[in-house]
Amino acid sequence: MTRTLEATTTAPAAPSVGTRLRTLLFGRSAAIIALLVIVWIIASVSVDNFNTPNTLYFLILDVFPVLLIALPMTFVIITGEIDLSVASMVGLSSVTIGALFQAGVPVPAAVAAALVVGIVGGAVNGFLVTALGLPSLAVTIGSLALYRGIAVGILGTTAVTGFPDVFTDLVKERLFGRGTAIPTVLIVFIVLAIIAIVILHFTGTGRSTYAIGLNKEASAFSGINAGRLKFWFFVATGTVSALAGVFWTLRYDSARGDNAMGLELVVVAAVLVGGVSIFGGRGSLVGVIAGVLVIGALRSALRLADVSSDVINVATGLLLVVSVIVPSIITAIQRLVQRRRAAAAAS
Repeated sequence: MTRTLEATTTAPAAPSVGTRLRTLLFGRSAAIIALLVIVWIIASVSVDNFNTPNTLYFLILDVFPVLLIALPMTFVIITGEIDLSVASMVGLSSVTIGALFQAGVPVPAAVAAALVVGIVGGAVNGFLVTALGLPSLAVTIGSLALYRGIAVGILGTTAVTGFPDVFTDLVKERLFGRGTAIPTVLIVFIVLAIIAIVILHFTGTGRSTYAIGLNKEASAFSGINAGRLKFWFFVATGTVSALAGVFWTLRYDSARGDNAMGLELVVVAAVLVGGVSIFGGRGSLVGVIAGVLVIGALRSALRLADVSSDVINVATGLLLVVSVIVPSIITAIQRLVQRRRAAAAAS
């Protein structure tokens, strides 16, 4: 009896690196990458000035905060949770920098303080979800309002501007000089993305993350500490959201309490478009990155085509709905085919 129990609670053997690479590159991520290529080709052919270095440069700057926040958000959603407070944390970190700079604090120290605020805010969310067992949707809706309220309360409707050019120019600098398409800040994302991909797809922590999302009870029997992992994932979302707030503030030379309003919906949409299941347990970071770029390219092309912001939001919403519905339909068809095959084999 003991041996039977041990056999059923032991975690499955880890797949080989080759298997994980094939899954990562040729699974659903391949479909998202193909969609990105299609959107890019259509936009390049039909929209003037889309396929130019300058357009690509501003597209990357526009999606940079989404790319950053989507990395830890992927971990959170794969475990079956969600964090809707990320945009409010962007605003709160922006206000932290602005208020401290206004008080005479050097920008590097203000940035460090903003990151600490992000760590604390993420830890609060993580504690409420993991220690108290509260639903993450309710917790982060509450912290969304709380963090945004604090941000607006500190600076009101005013904006702090006039940050030193050395810092504002740094986040807008182009790699290899003027005329190139790649902003230097992309290096920060590439480093973080490589770390996140390795952790999620090639380590025991990543396998545990998927196991939690697939079956929380089974993962507990396997000895996985779901609460601890989820706590640190929420800390990561808070920290990276604060980093996005630093970028937002310096790029626009403006610290405001209403910065990044609605950004949380774009992040969640990008993660879901990228193939992560809203129910947890499935998804890849390669697909998520491609999903962010799909939404960024679509919105950029529509803006260049002089489409109104309302229509752009409708298009983004439709893309999100399709990304959620289509996988469910495909899964239902696959299950139906399997049942019919099983019935045919039994008859």
